[in-house]
Amino acid sequence: MPGKRQESTGKEREGRKRTAAMRWIFLLLNIFMLAACTAHTDSYRDTNMDFGAIQAVAVMPFANLSRDQMASERVRDVFMPMLLATGGVYVIPPGEVARGITRAGIVNPAAPSIEDVLKLAGIIKANAVITGTVREYGEIRSGTTAANVISVSLQMIETQTGKVVWAASTTKGGIRMKDRLLGGGGEPMNDITEKAVNELLDKLFK
Repeated sequence: MPGKRQESTGKEREGRKRTAAMRWIFLLLNIFMLAACTAHTDSYRDTNMDFGAIQAVAVMPFANLSRDQMASERVRDVFMPMLLATGGVYVIPPGEVARGITRAGIVNPAAPSIEDVLKLAGIIKANAVITGTVREYGEIRSGTTAANVISVSLQMIETQTGKVVWAASTTKGGIRMKDRLLGGGGEPMNDITEKAVNELLDKLFK
């Protein structure tokens, strides 16, 4: 009888372990499915726009909603050379854009009006203007786990009409399941910034 009780107790223990393991598996699967559903890029592209006609682009200073005061400048400094490197358009140098903003008397370069865009385009000879907003940039924490995240939205305004012809947003980085289970600080800020910019450029030139 004692042997049978021990055998029964051992089976119950194994059953509880299997149940606990299955719960963990289901939990992980649900988390991964949720991450897959939320990791996407929203975008808009005017199907009537001839993007091949855009030769010169002015990238305006980005708006910054993050806690890092330098975030918008850092993201713009990464975006401009990567856009130029595609060979798809000529990116007007930032100094020339800044002088054009001053001459046009634009009060809020991060959110120019249609009149501002048209006036600036006449001064610096731009076919399109890109504006952007950095919503998140830097480290986030959850309990004892920390990781870097970036969230950016961009839009392109065609300068003949002042119409938005392309817009996209992306979020990269954040705390991954691997970080929660194994620790670690996530990916470096430079790496996730380049990934975010690459994804936005893929949407622009698709």
